Amino acid sequence: MELWDAYNSSFLKIENVTLVRGEPIPKDIFHLVCEILVKHVDGTFLLMKRDPQKHFGGMWEATAGGSALAGENSFQCAIRELREETGIISTELIEVGREVNDRTHSIYIEFLCVTDWNKDEVLLQEGETVDYRWISKEELLSMNKDELVTKRMQKYIYELNPNGISEIR
Repeated sequence: MELWDAYNSSFLKIENVTLVRGEPIPKDIFHLVCEILVKHVDGTFLLMKRDPQKHFGGMWEATAGGSALAGENSFQCAIRELREETGIISTELIEVGREVNDRTHSIYIEFLCVTDWNKDEVLLQEGETVDYRWISKEELLSMNKDELVTKRMQKYIYELNPNGISEIR
């Protein structure tokens, strides 16, 4: 059983309320989800291919990430998820955005990790990912919604979108 802390839409933790993964989340209550976009120092970005058995199976993700466990803050969650899903160990994470999603009862905290990790030493997480690749900024920006699951991240990275935080096509 996976337990989550509960938050309000102002990103404040609600004391003495615990959520259980898979159970309905009450109206105006949210759980914390962290996503990490990985950029190599050479300018390429890491994409992970989702396991075919998962929701959006076979599609590429521009982020590692997942739900914060009860007692974890966003930074701790991001470090753990990055390590679990890619094998990359780093504390050099920059928060680049936050978003509340009423439909999924989720608060997304977006991070950027710039790393010099050996590009051939990315690890796949069984049951989560089946492949990975490093692509250029141009390739990432040209991917459409049928290929890329996590397009939300693109709007937060000013480096990818020098005109601000508006949605990138």
